[in-house]
Amino acid sequence: MLQSIIDKHLNCIFWGCALELYFLVALLATEVFLLAVMAYDRYVAICFPLCYTLIMSDIRCAQLLTGTWAAGFLNSLLHTMTTISLSFCKSNRVDQYYCDVPPVVALSCSSTYMAEMVLLVVGGVFGTSAFLITLISYLYIISTILKIRSAEGKRKAFSTCASHIVYIFM
Repeated sequence: MLQSIIDKHLNCIFWGCALELYFLVALLATEVFLLAVMAYDRYVAICFPLCYTLIMSDIRCAQLLTGTWAAGFLNSLLHTMTTISLSFCKSNRVDQYYCDVPPVVALSCSSTYMAEMVLLVVGGVFGTSAFLITLISYLYIISTILKIRSAEGKRKAFSTCASHIVYIFM
């Protein structure tokens, strides 16, 4: 991508675009799932501090991490395969230096209904579930923090999740 920008050639080979598309979607999805897992971790740390090491054992952390990466890469595989299975009437060159699902789908001369539905449904289900996990975790965290009597205790509890909250909303 950097070479294309420097040389002012704003196109890439179709399979290179498909590979870029795969990793772009995979890493973005993994990040979204990881933020939901981090919210769950903060929920356990604040709402069940005495049971934290029991609930978030090394095995559980490995399972959550593996599930996050697996879900991100499987999601990406589904989107990428649906996108590249479309037929393209023009050459196999995408006249952009940045490959994402909507611009590539827009180049198709066949029906894009299935690709758009897969993008909408799968992205909606995964995105909504990650959002709900994060939202519900923080609702419980806020309700637990409000029950703490001391100002110092509230400050400590809030400071453990402040950076995560700032990252989510920025």
